[in-house]
Amino acid sequence: MADDDLATKAPESDAKEPSMVSSEDTTAQTGASMGDHCVTDRPSPTSGEQPSGEMSKIADVEVYITKPSDYPHLPSKLLLLLSSGTGIYSKNNQLQADKYAGEGFLVVMPDQFAGDPAPGSTTDPNADEPNPSMIEKVKLGLATTAKSFMLDMWLARQTPEKVLPILQKLIEGAKEEFADAVANGGGVYGVGYCFGGKYICLLSSELPDTVTHNQAVKDEEAGIAKSGPLIKAGALAHGTLVTKEDLEGVKSPITMACVENDQLFPDDVRTAGQAFLEENKVEHEIKVYSSVPHGFAVVGEYSDPNIQEAQRSAFEQMVGWLKAH
Repeated sequence: MADDDLATKAPESDAKEPSMVSSEDTTAQTGASMGDHCVTDRPSPTSGEQPSGEMSKIADVEVYITKPSDYPHLPSKLLLLLSSGTGIYSKNNQLQADKYAGEGFLVVMPDQFAGDPAPGSTTDPNADEPNPSMIEKVKLGLATTAKSFMLDMWLARQTPEKVLPILQKLIEGAKEEFADAVANGGGVYGVGYCFGGKYICLLSSELPDTVTHNQAVKDEEAGIAKSGPLIKAGALAHGTLVTKEDLEGVKSPITMACVENDQLFPDDVRTAGQAFLEENKVEHEIKVYSSVPHGFAVVGEYSDPNIQEAQRSAFEQMVGWLKAH
């Protein structure tokens, strides 16, 4: 059973080179700020299980949409789901979205990467088959270095200046298209995994019209008014790239499912966030899960009973928080 440390804490910061995590179900984590769990899918949990949603577009943003079986006959709430680097074509991410739809949420999962998912991910439609030169690199033990470099380059492209405008446009379009769900929930809810966790923090913050984190600081100094949070309440699991500054901007109620000793979500950043949220009386909840890998909360097959239980518990934590708000 996972160790649940209920507290008022906060996410991580930019992680450095991750190390191996000891577990039969844990793969080596590579890359400067992301691990394999962020950019690859584990086997689906049930043989033959298929996503029930559909691909569509909202405000010219490609999305995966999944709805409760009784919608629109019964009211629903609009939930924005932000994925890991594998993006919206990941079967695991789609199944994860379906789980929230099964709990009564109308889920919209946007392509926050604008057609540019993490390189080498199993769901990257532009990924090339390994060529002889890469095979030779694998033989020479250089594949990990090459993958880390490609992830660094990809991460350099996925900035708040690029991602936040996409999400803002998508939210505005979704609020029009699913006005009934927004009205029923009193706003838009958000949930994020890995890469998506950072943006749950940002969308829970006050941002200027430019919706860029760096610009927000400049605007505040210049006395420019900032808009309120774009989501009513948020939930995230094993975030990556979250900084102390991201956490200090959070205004909306937020819950976090964290991994103990997670180098992609350092304890010092989490505890610094805890102090800030406590001091500023921001409603929050944090649970720390032990002996699980980063990425454990995303749908996927694990043989370790502890990880299986932690995955169930994290989902109950997150969906319960959203329902309560």
